[in-house]
Formats: sequence, structure tokens, C-alpha cells
Amino acid sequence: MVHLQNGPLLNFTLEEFATRLQKTQTAMEKAQIDTLVICDPSNMHWLTGYDGWSFYVHQCVIVPAQGEPIWYGRGIDVNGARHRTWLSEDNIVEYPDNYVMSTERHPMDFLAEMLISKGLSSGVIGVEMDNYYYSAAAHASLVNNLPNATLKDCRSLVNWQRTVKSPQELEYMRNAGRIVEAMHARIRANVRPGLPKYELVAEIYDASLRGVKGIGGDYPAIVPMLPSGVEASASHLTWDEREFKTGEGTFFEIAGCYRRYHCPLSRTMYMGKPEPKFLEAEKAVLEGLEAGLEKARPGNVCEDIANAFFTVLKKHGIDKDSRAGYPIGVSYPPDWGERTMSLRPGDKNVLKPNMTFHFMPGLWLDDWGLEITESIVITEAGPEFLSNVPRELFIVD
Repeated sequence: MVHLQNGPLLNFTLEEFATRLQKTQTAMEKAQIDTLVICDPSNMHWLTGYDGWSFYVHQCVIVPAQGEPIWYGRGIDVNGARHRTWLSEDNIVEYPDNYVMSTERHPMDFLAEMLISKGLSSGVIGVEMDNYYYSAAAHASLVNNLPNATLKDCRSLVNWQRTVKSPQELEYMRNAGRIVEAMHARIRANVRPGLPKYELVAEIYDASLRGVKGIGGDYPAIVPMLPSGVEASASHLTWDEREFKTGEGTFFEIAGCYRRYHCPLSRTMYMGKPEPKFLEAEKAVLEGLEAGLEKARPGNVCEDIANAFFTVLKKHGIDKDSRAGYPIGVSYPPDWGERTMSLRPGDKNVLKPNMTFHFMPGLWLDDWGLEITESIVITEAGPEFLSNVPRELFIVD
């Protein structure tokens, strides 16, 4: 961590933040954007270092065409911005608390007044239209209060600047990989017939936060998902008080997280003697993973990985109509993906060194499911694996 003298605690150097800002402002110029309003906490963090559980209220970072960004948020969160961003005091702006969850006024009303006062209220203003944190009411407020501006959808402009990771980002993701290894080891050490699921989830959380060898864990953007039996045909179920049973398969979709950087990794467990369909699916998925990983090289495109995987699945008589992966990195709830590229047919985005992906070829069939995945870094020598967990169907006798 970088602790500036008498100043904030940051996860990256000022030079790295300056590079990120330059990339963003260059992309703004290319898109003919005069001012950018960023509400995604992942993008806010990437640009400024801000890290706080304040995204349940309206907040944002304003990026002008030139110069330093502005952090904008609730008054009680201002000290968080002082302690966890590199921004100057003049560029940390608060709104009064009577704007919070009010039916009479909206925080974006106050933001509009601030933009007018700073001469940023005209021209083209980019907003993240298809984003979890930018509401319809927020957009309506800006439209109503900024009559001299044209609001333009820039939903992923900053996300695209994040796709190629810096050496420090990769180091954080490798640390997250060590943590997810410990999480899977804890699962294997504790799971047994008759164990209530919530008991195992407590172990998973304990491992995720205790970390390994002095590397403390952070909270992941998604909670553990571990459906069993017929419920494993659904991709995003969590847990309850029911017990693990012999004769059922369970997949564990979890991630290690370190300083907001993620390494997701899924494995599947079968309790008892596996049904033939599980062993056949394991064979197909492992063969397909190897085929896809062979294509995970700079110069290829996203669909090359997916097509290689899907070709193997078809050979084994398995149809899958969902994508096989997505980019990963810094993130906040409710998603650890970067929401840019997809590993699926038709995605022609070119793979570049130091891009990071969750190669996630999950199978969710009529009455069961199986997940065996890898998180990887694209390198000239082939994919680097961010974690090392046996790539197999885990059988509990």
C-alpha cells in the first residue's frame, strides 16, 4: 500500500492513478465526451482509490476533459474520500443529508447545481446508463436540471480502460488466487453428509477473510453459491439450513478477494458414488477447458476460446447456450465481472497480454449441474492460472 505523507492510504501509486486518468480522458475525447459522471463503485475505485460501503446511496466521480476528477457523495462519507482517494480537498464535494432517500429532492439535483457552478453543465455529459448504481430517477434529475447538456450513454467507457491489468493489479489477483485456494481446501476438509450448508458457508467465509500467510481477505462481490442435486440445474442459488446428502452433486462458485481484486474459481463435489452422467460431463468439460485454454493467447479473439470449448461439448453430445466466461478484476457487489467482453461465439474482441478472465464453462442441465472453472491471465507463453486447485470432480466417499 502507498501511504502518502500525512495523507491517504492508497493501493496504487500516484503514477498509476495518473495513467488511468489519462487513458480515461483520451477515451472521452475519442467519444466526444466533455464530462463523465461515473457511478459504478468499481470505476470510482479504479480512478480515485475510493473504497467504502456507501454505494447504497447516490455517489459518483466526475471526470472533466482535463484535470483532476471530483468525488461527490454523502456528507458522512466525505472523510472516507479524504482517507481513501488521492484527490485534493477542493475536489471532494458533499451533498446535505436531507437529500438521502428523500421523496422531495434528489442527490443528482444537488450534483447538477455543482456542475453548473464549476462550468461543467453544458456540452456532452457521459453517464453509465446500464449500470446497477445509476437509477432512472438519477437520470431524470440530470435531464431536468441540465437543459444545456446532452446526456450520452457511456455505460462501459471506464470498464474498457480496465481490461489490461498493471503488474500491481496482477499481484493483487494472484493474492486473491491464494485465498480461493484456501477456501476450496476448507471445503474439502469439512464437507460431509449431514452437515448443514450454513455451517460450511461459515467455514468458507472464515477462510476467505483469514486469508493465507499474512494476506488478509476482502469481501467478495458475490456470496458463495452452492446448490445441490436438482437445484444445481440453476446457476445462482445460495444456501439454506438443509444438509448435504449422499447421492447429490454440489458445485461451489466462490472467489477470493484481495483489495477489491477477485479470483473466482468453481469446483464440483459429488457425495457418494458419482452417477455416470457426472463422470461423462467431467470428461467433456476438462477436455473442453484444455481446448479453450490452447486458444487463450494474445492475438486470438474471445470467441476462439469459446468455440474451441463448445466444439468439444458438441462432440460429447452436450448443448450449452450461455457464454463460457468473462473478464475479471476490481469489483463491488453485486458482480465480480467487468461487463465488457464475453467468451462466446461472435465476440471478436482481441485478447491482449495481461487481460484477465474467468473461463467459466458451467453446465446447468435439466435436473443437475457441474462447474469446473479457471481464472487466467493472457500471456505470450499461454494462460497463467491465478490459482491452483485440482481440476476434477471432487468425490466424497
